[in-house]
Amino acid sequence: MNSLFFAFFASWREKVSFVLVLVFFGLIATARAEDPEGLNPKEKSWTLTVLFENDLFRNTDRYYTNGVKISWISPDLTHYKDSGKLPDWSLPLIHRLPFVNEPGLQRNVSFSLGQKIFTPDDTKTETLIKDDRPYAGWLYFGTGFHNKNVRRLDTIEVELGVIGPAALGEESQNTVHRYRGLGEAKGWRHQLKDEPGVAVILERKWRAFQAHRASGLGADLITHGGGALGNVFTYLNAGFEMRAGWNVPTDFGTSLIRPCGDANSPSDATDPRFSPKKGYGFYLFGALTGRAVLRDIFLDGNTFRDSQSVSKEPFVGDLIIGASLLLHRFKVSYAQISRSKEFKKQDGGSSFGSISFSYSF
Repeated sequence: MNSLFFAFFASWREKVSFVLVLVFFGLIATARAEDPEGLNPKEKSWTLTVLFENDLFRNTDRYYTNGVKISWISPDLTHYKDSGKLPDWSLPLIHRLPFVNEPGLQRNVSFSLGQKIFTPDDTKTETLIKDDRPYAGWLYFGTGFHNKNVRRLDTIEVELGVIGPAALGEESQNTVHRYRGLGEAKGWRHQLKDEPGVAVILERKWRAFQAHRASGLGADLITHGGGALGNVFTYLNAGFEMRAGWNVPTDFGTSLIRPCGDANSPSDATDPRFSPKKGYGFYLFGALTGRAVLRDIFLDGNTFRDSQSVSKEPFVGDLIIGASLLLHRFKVSYAQISRSKEFKKQDGGSSFGSISFSYSF
């Protein structure tokens, strides 16, 4: 029965990938509902973010080698149904969700479409490299529910997608390599098999410290903690980010391509992107995050089928350093990420760069 199911799924993988893309851009195309009268610009604002991560920023080409993500966050809502983008049948279920339905707090809904690509250290070898990270792709669609005030952001996100050839990792990587005149990765025929993926992620961000002067100089400290459950990944995570600069925004930190990472939406009208007296800002940031990993399909291999796997490290940490620039409704951020070893026989840690562009409109 399993083999019949996966054979059917594999035959439809291109259609599944195409549907994920259509669903997301259908939501984007209908993003601007009618603006309620009497609200300030921040309360009517949608925030669109495009993120790109790649290890070529650090002159490497291995492990987590590429990620792209587009996310869209609704304006502040009194009720999630006010977004106008959720099916009616889902509203009673969403209303019963724990953690993100606290009375008196702002609500936001987010939608995202992303892809991640993973390869071994040696991409020139065509044969299977048993002790190195498997080739894998992850193409997914995410929906997040946010409950927040200026001090706190609570999020539940659900990610649905596909792992394996249906995720189009081979096509994406080798198309870019051909365009850049780089050699193609030759071992993609050993990638993880097609498998539907699901993960439910919960996270709380807390602005533990905030200081600012009339001149615009300021700083804040944002902590976070949470976890994920699913066949794609299961983990507990915690960390913090420190920001300091001029006209530091009132969002919840720097977005990376990770679950519950959509933090670019301003939390109140004092954000520089909505203040006619400011309209610009610049700050430096540093962050330290860690997670205790119970499952990572990109290391543990397929859930229901035989595939390559490696012995993972139970604890993984990231050091993040970067800078952000705000100009009117735009925010641009660049970060360098250094990540500890993710599996036992990994040749040292890994590193990659992350750049994000967001626009609140």
